[in-house]
Formats: sequence, structure tokens, C-alpha cells
Amino acid sequence: MDSTSASTSTPATGPDGQTEQPVVVVCVGMAGAGKSTFMHRITSHLHATKEPPYVMNLDPAITYSPYQSNIDIRDSVNYKKVMEEYNLGPNGGIMTSLNLFTTKVDQVIGLLEKRAAPDPENPNRKPVKHILVDTPGQIEAFVWSASGSILLDSLASSFPTVIAYVIDTPRASSTSTFMSNMLYACSILYKTKLPMIIVFNKTDVKDAEFAREWMTDFEAFQAALENDQSNNAFGGEEGSGHGSGYMGSLLNSMSLMLEEFYRHLSMVGVSATQGTGIDDFFEAVKEKADEFRRDYQPELDRKRAEREENKKKQREKELDKMMKGMAMGGTASTSAVGDIEPEDDNMEPLSPDEDSDDEIDDEQDREGLQARYEASMQHQADSTGADASFAKYLHSQRG
Repeated sequence: MDSTSASTSTPATGPDGQTEQPVVVVCVGMAGAGKSTFMHRITSHLHATKEPPYVMNLDPAITYSPYQSNIDIRDSVNYKKVMEEYNLGPNGGIMTSLNLFTTKVDQVIGLLEKRAAPDPENPNRKPVKHILVDTPGQIEAFVWSASGSILLDSLASSFPTVIAYVIDTPRASSTSTFMSNMLYACSILYKTKLPMIIVFNKTDVKDAEFAREWMTDFEAFQAALENDQSNNAFGGEEGSGHGSGYMGSLLNSMSLMLEEFYRHLSMVGVSATQGTGIDDFFEAVKEKADEFRRDYQPELDRKRAEREENKKKQREKELDKMMKGMAMGGTASTSAVGDIEPEDDNMEPLSPDEDSDDEIDDEQDREGLQARYEASMQHQADSTGADASFAKYLHSQRG
């Protein structure tokens, strides 16, 4: 392969000289927000720019998808059979399907990492720059479930990951519905601990500038809130013109609380049907990916190192307890270890006056046993998956 072809097939590299990783965009949103249409639009946009993404669908209940998926949960999990076999309802079926799919998460990450790296056998194939993930419309079944956390942790441990929270703009035009969406976004942000973009969809029906104003101008939201109260938008005595004082007070308090929260978000208005605002969305994705590498990655690395250190200390503690129980300091224990794995078949037994040599051999035997024990513990952890931490998984992949 000449230098020209190498330069066209090799992706950008980071400061450490390694291949720059693709950005994972996880789309979440309530049912009816236009999430699937939005996924179709951004997928088509990337294909049009000659940067085809790698697409993953995690919604097992959909019967039709407007976009093609490289990895589809429906190919490995039959949602209807899960409901029948486990006697579950729709939400329980989705959660159980996700649980079953999560058992294959190591294979999923392996496929993503393979597609994100150059292919020596096909140097003309460019590694992907975006991995798009669609999720169930039942947000709680994904974000607050164990399987959803595992999947998100796995992705974030391997690639820069961004959450795109899709909102139905026309339905969010009232202050109460807007605030409900913002509280949902706040809870998702602090649950996932990942950079977030608020995507106000369906701007062809309702312009999203009101939302941008409410998020950046506290007084503008207060004026809209007072207007809703005067129009009895929250209920109350007919003809009173004041509405529910409790509801207005609650929304006012929540808006004060969320003012700081808004500063950590990027907000874009898009129309999935017409394609407007998609360039702004990918600009926001790029900014949030840089934010992930700058602010989130060091914290993930710190926690990963901390978990590894705790596991190491736990292994050492178990080793010390085992060594005390075996009383390795005595001659009998040394001979027992020697009988299991003798170093030399022609070795002669030590005489009573060779105490110093006995201490040296005893220390060597102890070190050898410790090394074998730690290797055994590591092998057992890798084979059984007893530790659910995906920092462990990432460590084993890099090892």
C-alpha cells in the first residue's frame, strides 16, 4: 500500500497518536416526540455527506423502522416471545428484552471497536465517525433500568458518548409541559452523567425560539408563567382569573432551580421531516464530544482506576487471609507447596542447620503462590463476569 492510499484511509489521530474514536449519539425521548424520524434524518444526513454512521436500534417493540440498522436488538431478541414466556406486559417485555440483549454487550462493543478501527484487509474503507443509537420511547425502561445503565456505561467506557434528548416542541409550548420536559432532562443528565443536547423537534409546526428564550431569560419564563396563570391554564375557580396558585408557585420554584442546570446544556431546534437544523445539531455533537474528552473522560478514568485499585486491595486481603490460614511460615507448609509443583525432581531435602536457605525458599514459594493465586483470581473474574463493572471489562479488553 503506497503512502497516498494510506493517507486517504487513515482517520484522524488524537494527541496520543492513536486513532480518534467515533462519537456515540444516544437518542432518547418520549413516545411521539419524533425520535425515529429524527434518527432517520440524521442517518440520511451523514450518508449524504459521505460519512455513513454505524446505527444501533435498542427498541425491541417497534414493528417498522424508517432507517437501516447495523445492529438491531430485534435480530437477537424476540419481544413478543419474551412477553409470552415470562408473562409480561409491554414495559416489562421491553426491559426483559434489554436485559437479555445486555448479556451480549461484549460482542456489541467488539463490533463497534472493530468498525471504528482501520481495516488492514480493506484499506479503502474508512472507520466510522458516528455511532447512532436509538432507544425505546419508554424512557424509564432504558435510562433507569440496570440494562440501560450497563449499555450506557459500556459505550462511555469505550467511546465519547453524548445524549440527545428529543422533545416535541408543539407539546412543550405551555410552561407546565416545558418544565416537565426540563425536569426529565435534568434527571437523565444526572443519572447518565453524560453530556446532553436538548433537541426541540417539529420546528416546522412550532418554532423553538420560545424555548431558547425561556432557558436563557428567567424573566421571560416568569412572564409566560404569569400569563398561563391569568388564563387559568392550571385550573382553579372558573372566572377567578388566577388559576392554581400552588401550580404556579411550584413552577416558579423549579424554574429557579433549573437556571443553573440550563448552563450545562446545548439546545438546538430541528425539523426531522424537513431537515432544518441538522447542521446545528452536529455542531453541538462536536462540542459535546470535546466536552466529554475534556471534562468527563478524566472522571471516568479516575473512577475506573479507583475500582481497579479497590479490586487489587481486595485480592491482596483475600490472599493474606488465605496465607495466614495455611501458616506458610512453617517447614511443613513449605514442603507441601513443594510437593504440589516441585521445581526440581533431583532436589535433596534440607538439613536442620539450613534455616537461612529455608527462609529464602519459603519466601520464593510464597511469592510463587501469590502470583498463581492472583492469576487465578483474575481468570475467575474474567470468566464468570462476577464483577458487573464495565471498567473491568474495558481493562480486560486493553490487557
